[in-house]
Amino acid sequence: MSGYFIVFEGGEGAGKSTQEARLASALEERGLTVVRTREPGGTPAAEEIRRVVLSPDYAGLDPRAEALLFAAARGEHVARVIRPALERGDVVICDRYLDSSVAYQGFARGLGPRRIRELSLWATGELLPDLTIVLDIDPADGLARFEQRDRLEAEPLEYHQQVRAAFLAMAEEAPDRYLVLDARDDVDAISAAILERTARGLGIG
Repeated sequence: MSGYFIVFEGGEGAGKSTQEARLASALEERGLTVVRTREPGGTPAAEEIRRVVLSPDYAGLDPRAEALLFAAARGEHVARVIRPALERGDVVICDRYLDSSVAYQGFARGLGPRRIRELSLWATGELLPDLTIVLDIDPADGLARFEQRDRLEAEPLEYHQQVRAAFLAMAEEAPDRYLVLDARDDVDAISAAILERTARGLGIG
């Protein structure tokens, strides 16, 4: 595949959407075709799964069922949106991907990071990002930005602290594929660091 796959990860309220939009705009100004998408979601079927897994109506959803639903949505998303875009040579910017399942279900739910990672790799045909950008934020600060919370945002602070630790641990294990930035830094400075690393990966000025 000739495209480039970028994923934004991090805790709730880290400002991913703002930085995704800025990066997409900067790359489009350089003549690249950018596809922005999200997880869970990105296709009609995956968006329906998103409604289930994030709705407070389904509080207490079995952790294994939750993990399988996320993997199902991811498999559909990759097959219908991400892989075709990469095969066209596009840049794909995705809000969350496999690492979110490893962090939220594998680590914080206690299902086992290796098991959850293998499940998502199977669902996606082994597709991994070229670059994962982790916007790191203290969960207490990030969650304070929400007046209303979905089912996962409403989990206890300890749960979100485990998620944060998981993202940082994964990034530490593969620094060549990750860029970790402090979400509290100046928005423009964060954008500049993201664009610099992305441009380097794409081989553009």
